[in-house]
Amino acid sequence: MRTESWHRQPEALMVTRRGVLRGAVLLGGAAPLLATADPAAAAVEQPSIASCGAWGARPPAGAVTVDQHRPNKIIVHHTAMANSTDYSQAHAFQNSRDIQDLHMDGNGWLDSGQHFTNSRGGWLTEGRHGSLYALLHGQTMVQGAHCKGQNDQAIGIENEGTYLTVQPPAALWNSLVAFCAFTCQQYAIPATEIYGHKDFNVTECPGLLHDRLPELRAAVAAAL
Repeated sequence: MRTESWHRQPEALMVTRRGVLRGAVLLGGAAPLLATADPAAAAVEQPSIASCGAWGARPPAGAVTVDQHRPNKIIVHHTAMANSTDYSQAHAFQNSRDIQDLHMDGNGWLDSGQHFTNSRGGWLTEGRHGSLYALLHGQTMVQGAHCKGQNDQAIGIENEGTYLTVQPPAALWNSLVAFCAFTCQQYAIPATEIYGHKDFNVTECPGLLHDRLPELRAAVAAAL
């Protein structure tokens, strides 16, 4: 395989120049200063996304692959895990660690398969190392392991929980809209290019979130 929620986070968890530089080291490249988007040109504000370092990720088992092109779509997933009623940031960070452990120790992958994770409390975290650095610069993508046949084309966002019979909490939905809008802006992805896992592979994922994709695309288009 190749390869921030609306909540206010402590200053140490926000993206900083040091974090950008660290991302460049992980990806084996130089790190220019992160340029802020021109307010007149950028319609979507950057949501807060906790980096791998912030939530205590393990180092990757090998070098991640960075493709020198932009992704052309977003793929929405659900984790198929329990629908926790703990909406805290601490739980979101533990959820990210649990997913990484499952993907590395259970699946044998080099890191988390998805690029980003969205908790039921609306906390956004980086998944695979280097994904946040790439998103903020908008020119490259890290290859994931979230959707067969699309891992070098699509940004994968895992939404905590199982949504086969129940809808996600409002906090998760609102954070998903914000994330997708910002990602579409950064990578020049049309709002129409947001899909569900089941559009490409035989799976029930992302459950009822798939039925709401037209709503999601419309909300992202309005934000853009």
